This record gives sequence, structure tokens and C-alpha cells, in this order.
Amino acid sequence: QVQLVESGGGSVQAGGSLRLSCVSSKLRLDRNTMAWWRQAPERTLEKVAHITSGGETFYSDSVKGRFTISKDNAKNTVYLQMNSLTPEDTALYLCNRFPTSGYAFGHGTQVTVSS
Repeated sequence: QVQLVESGGGSVQAGGSLRLSCVSSKLRLDRNTMAWWRQAPERTLEKVAHITSGGETFYSDSVKGRFTISKDNAKNTVYLQMNSLTPEDTALYLCNRFPTSGYAFGHGTQVTVSS
């Protein structure tokens, strides 16, 4: 069973930064496109960024210019550097293969941004 473990969340003030990490125990990052999603209260799941096996990156308009997705294939870890955070970024952040193709999400890591 695929296991994804996210970490790095926390509480920050608006304008602050956080770096999230996602370690995959079975999905090989050099063979899969990986993405970060977020789930805010009373909102649908939103994909904010993904990175292909070859390293191409894509971002949603809501985070473009502020968030950076990267990966370390040797560590099988995906990162999300989040800068200039706003209260609208408050959510549970999760990573997974993209498309998920049935792979289970991890527990996620909570990001809370206060104004």
C-alpha cells in the first residue's frame, strides 16, 4: 500500500513562509507526477501544484508566484515552499500522485495563516 507522509505545516502570520515535505514510501518520484492539494473548510479539494517525473512544474493561479514545488528523487520526497502566505492559504495540505489513480492520500499537514 502506498504511504505518503506530509510534514512541515504550522501556524504563521500573514506574509510568512513554510516549507512542506512529503515522503513517499513506495511511489517513485522519478516515475510519477506528484502534486500538492489543499482542503480548506467548506471548500472542495484544490490542486495547487504538481511536478512531473521530468521536473516540469505547474501551479494554480491562486499560488503562482508564491509557492514553489520541488523534489528530491534520491530521498523520494516532494517539497512545497510557500511564501507570502495569506489567511486564504489556511487549509490541510496533502500530497499524492497526479492523477491519483486510486492512490490513497496521507493524513496531510495543517497550515494556518493568521492576519
